[in-house]
Amino acid sequence: MSGTPALEPGRPWPLGASWDGRGVNFALFSAHAESVELCLFEGTQRRVVPLGERTDQVWHGYLPNAAPGLRYAYRVHGPKAPELGHRFDAQRWLLDPYAREIVGRFSWPAHDDPAHCLSGAVVDDAFDWNGDRPPATPWSETLLYEVHVKGISRQHPGVPEVLRGTYAGLASPAMIEHFQRLGVTALNLLPVHHFLDEQRLVNEGRVNYWGYNTLAFFAPEPRYAARIGGQTVIAEFKAMVRTLHSAGLEVILDVVFNHTAETDEWGPTISFRGIDNRSYYRLPAGNLAGYENYSGCGNTLNLAHPRVLQLVMDALRYWVEVMHVDGFRFDLAAALTRDSAFLGALRQDPVLQRVKLIAEPWDVGPDGYRLGRFLPGWSEWNDRFRDDVRAFWLTGEAGVGQLAQRLAGSSEIFEAAGREPQAGINFITAHDGFTLRDLVSYQNKHNELNGEDNRDGHSHNFSTNCGEEGDSQDPIVVEKRRRLQRALLATLLIAQGVPMLQSGDELGRTQAGNNNAYCQDNTLTWLDWRNADGELIDFVAGLVALRQRFPQFQRRHWLTGAEDAAGQPDVLWWHPAGRPMRVGDWQSRKLGALGIQLTPEATAGGNEDVGSPVLCLISRDDIPVSFLLPEGAWRQICDSSSAAPFATIRREKTTLVAARSVQVLTPA
Repeated sequence: MSGTPALEPGRPWPLGASWDGRGVNFALFSAHAESVELCLFEGTQRRVVPLGERTDQVWHGYLPNAAPGLRYAYRVHGPKAPELGHRFDAQRWLLDPYAREIVGRFSWPAHDDPAHCLSGAVVDDAFDWNGDRPPATPWSETLLYEVHVKGISRQHPGVPEVLRGTYAGLASPAMIEHFQRLGVTALNLLPVHHFLDEQRLVNEGRVNYWGYNTLAFFAPEPRYAARIGGQTVIAEFKAMVRTLHSAGLEVILDVVFNHTAETDEWGPTISFRGIDNRSYYRLPAGNLAGYENYSGCGNTLNLAHPRVLQLVMDALRYWVEVMHVDGFRFDLAAALTRDSAFLGALRQDPVLQRVKLIAEPWDVGPDGYRLGRFLPGWSEWNDRFRDDVRAFWLTGEAGVGQLAQRLAGSSEIFEAAGREPQAGINFITAHDGFTLRDLVSYQNKHNELNGEDNRDGHSHNFSTNCGEEGDSQDPIVVEKRRRLQRALLATLLIAQGVPMLQSGDELGRTQAGNNNAYCQDNTLTWLDWRNADGELIDFVAGLVALRQRFPQFQRRHWLTGAEDAAGQPDVLWWHPAGRPMRVGDWQSRKLGALGIQLTPEATAGGNEDVGSPVLCLISRDDIPVSFLLPEGAWRQICDSSSAAPFATIRREKTTLVAARSVQVLTPA
């Protein structure tokens, strides 16, 4: 280290540590710093050298002969004046916001000692992608599968033990076999950016299992790496993506740009805060010592600042161009849009405009609920679908009119902005909330294990226990739960829009009534493959195959009721009495059954290829409901209540729809 050559001036771009084959260029943005020092680590030795050059608020220098693997951090000098928004502390070793690889493990309490701090490492982006090509699945044909990298394979007996719970494990043959058996097209990974466990959780012996506490936006989380044969975390992640792509599966990342792990004014100074607090975070105009907290996690990243917006855009492009991911789901995306150019920047970016963009369209700030208000090209988590479908089947708080809106793609939310049905991401459950099995097994949340006296998590879940809280041996309760789970899944997969399944729901997974298991990294959240419900897996796979077989369920344009050249309306809403639904039917609070008949869209070339209709019959009633069928002969191809749900049965004039079930029929 003592022989390290002096820094050359270098250049102010690109930001971060960039190796060019001959040395490394370091560039760090700080608008308010008075000076910046580059800290270089080699074993127990360290060297501190000033970054003497500053261009347009970027401090930079070039280190000849430096190579990948070099560890580094920064010390940034400036005013320690929280009342002015400045929190500089030159004693702190600070992580580069552009660091691609993180070395070390953060421990509480935060230390000034380099031996206990996180540092970045210079990386070489070279990787043999072996002709990798993104699957580029059209939105209309997409089926999302929400996955926790560790939880899905941690207990899978078909995954080698050394790979369980890792990136490599996620892409193992046993896991790919399951994804293909289900027919999902895209894995939506819970956060894999490097994140921290909050001090409160660590003190209580817990961790942040979900990972929504990001520190480094470019670096994959190392705790999910198997590191077989000395493979780096980055190489393992890339190999995972390459393998999943070869199996036809897209990879979508859940990203957290609304806040960072530095939390509020009492949180640790690890990176952004010590580099330029006033630029990186939103600070209240009347209290610069505090933080705007639109995230509910202590702070809000300031995307209204051009350099912070650049950080986010650079990170997104990095994950697409270098790591080959196929899209992003933006956590609390409303926080990214306030007074910022974020949406416009994404829309015009030549790299990012071609990937899948999904918004969680709300946060906890003012005017924080923004469902339907994102731009064309975006899709959004549709919590109206979740709530109305649950309320229809489980509590009776939603009627047939509300269900019909959701089955038709929620056009009243998305259509006016010139968007298509794929703007809505439909889901029944997600990581945040009850599992599907718990949704029909618990009236109330049971989050005591989280250590917050059951105060955390939502209390209004539109759930039911079917007569007994928790596990039951009562055959009547068990059968009711079985039917409701299948009816909910069938509703999801016959609806217009993009469906999302939560991993494990097809296994019959339970979290014992915990609807906020963010801090449970244990068998409560890991998928229990040995006790998986094989019949439910087959049922879900059958539903997915049905959806893929019939384009009627994957329309690219809105249903209008207009007739085609053959006189067939694109949608016909059907009353059990054997007639189209009337105004009074939609307003009825008692009616719990209806049908929807769909015809496929004309082909892209405009040919009159209208095809055959598909008729879906739905009943939440406690007793079977007899439906008079539209004219013609029909065959039943799905009955969610049946032990043989996909048996083909001819139906003449009428069909009996079992209690709490969905039937699908086609012309005989």
